Amino acid sequence: MDTMRWEDDALVLLDQTKLPAVVEYISCRDCDSVAGAIRSLQVRGAPAIGAAAAYGLVLGVRQAQPENRTEFLAAAEETARFLAATRPTAVNLAWALNRLLTRLRASDAADPQELTALLLAEAHAICGEDVAANKRMGNFGRELVPPGARILTHCNAGALATAGYGTALGVIRAAQEAGKHVSVYADETRPLLQGARLTAWEMVQEGIPVTVITDNMAGYLMARGMVDLVIVGADRIAANGDVANKIGTYGVAVLAKEHGLPFYVAAPVSTIDLSLDSGADIPIEERAPEEVTHLAGRPVAAPGVRVWNPAFDVTPARLVTAIITDRGVARPPYRESLKRL
Repeated sequence: MDTMRWEDDALVLLDQTKLPAVVEYISCRDCDSVAGAIRSLQVRGAPAIGAAAAYGLVLGVRQAQPENRTEFLAAAEETARFLAATRPTAVNLAWALNRLLTRLRASDAADPQELTALLLAEAHAICGEDVAANKRMGNFGRELVPPGARILTHCNAGALATAGYGTALGVIRAAQEAGKHVSVYADETRPLLQGARLTAWEMVQEGIPVTVITDNMAGYLMARGMVDLVIVGADRIAANGDVANKIGTYGVAVLAKEHGLPFYVAAPVSTIDLSLDSGADIPIEERAPEEVTHLAGRPVAAPGVRVWNPAFDVTPARLVTAIITDRGVARPPYRESLKRL
């Protein structure tokens, strides 16, 4: 699944706001358009917005047209601050930008063209490494998936949320490729329906059996014995193993615990933020009320109603069975296992 590509000096993105009805690509030729695509969720998912922001930094310094190394560094740092503010919860965004800035500062190059080429090479590396990391993650995770498993997932943590292959859905893909004949239940994931629109679409493309349920059906599904395990992605993982992911993940984890089901998180090590002691320190993005009060542009709530719309919640580490990464599987106590990874 071609989520993004660099083509003709532009970042070309699959517009995820139009899926599954329309498959359409947009071309971002400046930093503002990349930032807009991130804010509007045309590109989304922690690893994907990190990779997109890396290319956005390249476009930003090109726009600035710096004439020497000093001007180039200043332009890069200003562009990075601008891009980092687009979505605060997913740590991969800041991680990718900091990686490019670190590479830039370590270079002795002075020519702006040479420095631009260096940044672009690093952005390409982030993109390529993400796909490889996801495939390693899938290989680690598939060992946790029994044959014939019925897997519940929340939101979209597939190829669309990454540079390719996926995290949680990458584990599912790897299990299917290993001949385990899995099937998927996809929470629709209100308010923006990333499960119904995106996860189900990806699974249909892959030929993996998928059933969409509304978010409030998950508990009954588990009570009926129709789920064997849960796998979700992550936008940030604190040092103690607390996990920030799409709003509603916490509720699914509580239900899994109640019904004795494994609750797995799949994320690259770039999503682990050891600088934060616990999930209480993770900034949670709040989004526009219209996402809740409207559906496909049509009002579904009374005019003037008040709305609280956090985009993410935090699942306590005690509810997480294991964290699947591209360097191996971390288990409790997470302060030790995540630090080792």
